[in-house]
Amino acid sequence: MARTSRIERKTKETDISLDLRLDGSGKYDIDTGIAFFDHMLTLFSVHGCFDTAVKARGDLEVDFHHTVEDIGLVLGNAIDEALGPRKGIKRYGYAVVPMDEALATVAIDLSKRPYLVYNVPKLKDCGNGFNIHLAKEFFRALAMQGGMNLHINVSYGGNEHHVIEAIFKALGRALDAATDLDPRSKNIPSTKGVL
Repeated sequence: MARTSRIERKTKETDISLDLRLDGSGKYDIDTGIAFFDHMLTLFSVHGCFDTAVKARGDLEVDFHHTVEDIGLVLGNAIDEALGPRKGIKRYGYAVVPMDEALATVAIDLSKRPYLVYNVPKLKDCGNGFNIHLAKEFFRALAMQGGMNLHINVSYGGNEHHVIEAIFKALGRALDAATDLDPRSKNIPSTKGVL
């Protein structure tokens, strides 16, 4: 069974299409109009081994917020759809990733009880328009629509680019672990029988 999805979302602020294959090889075709964000989504795809295609147009002349948040919503929907009933998944994923002086830890529970914990150091904006605060909006939208309990903790880091990059790499690796199929079980991974 192919765990794939295609989601389209069109509003007065954004027009987004996204294709996702959970059991991919890290292929990507990403064009959001925000170069740094494209780079981060590429890292997520490669480190998670997800095949991801994203085409987005947004009101970037206003700011990046609508585009970034809406892509988080669409990617969350795509993950949820590709997982289906979530039978046989490992459910939990965890990754620790260093990037030069920064260290990011991401833990995920695909519980269908969305929540975001976001602990990052206060950093000087690197000036490219995509910063720690905007990244948080993306992760919040992703967690809510993806039905995931998402914990992001950055122990330390002084360079905003390195911190954000470490988070996206760790997110890809943690989500890969959580979506992985457990050969020992074909059931919903919960004692309740439902997620």
